[in-house]
Amino acid sequence: MTDPEGDPDAVDADVDDLLDRAGFDPDRSVLTRRQAEVLALREEGARQADVAARLGTSRANVSSVEASARRNVERARETVAFAEALAAPVRVEIEAGTDLYDVPERVYDACDEVGVKVSRAAPGLMKLVSDEAGDAVRGREVVDALLVGVTRSGGVRVRRSE
Repeated sequence: MTDPEGDPDAVDADVDDLLDRAGFDPDRSVLTRRQAEVLALREEGARQADVAARLGTSRANVSSVEASARRNVERARETVAFAEALAAPVRVEIEAGTDLYDVPERVYDACDEVGVKVSRAAPGLMKLVSDEAGDAVRGREVVDALLVGVTRSGGVRVRRSE
């Protein structure tokens, strides 16, 4: 995106083209156009200083816009995860204090009751739950209650259940 000397004029990506290729629609996005522009350029490898020069603003403004955009993206992901958890035909509450090794059997049993096949074997399911739960799982212990949802196609979604 920049030349070896870091020349901001070498930021050669056409922002409109980047947004078009990525399918950005300002009427359907949680991002403002400026947030989308900044993210598009940063994902193409541009430094914040180069983006600022390209967009005619300060590096501090680019940093602020990027941080807001990334927060909005995370909120959108959380909203999707919430909607998927509500729509999942299988929802298994995992209480705090549960051993992670007990989670697959509970999920498989719930799936069997409604005829849904989980797309992961037990070790993969435990890893997914642990990874998606973040600090709600420590070692083998579930320390904060979780909701494990399984979609009709067998996809697994994990979220804190508070």
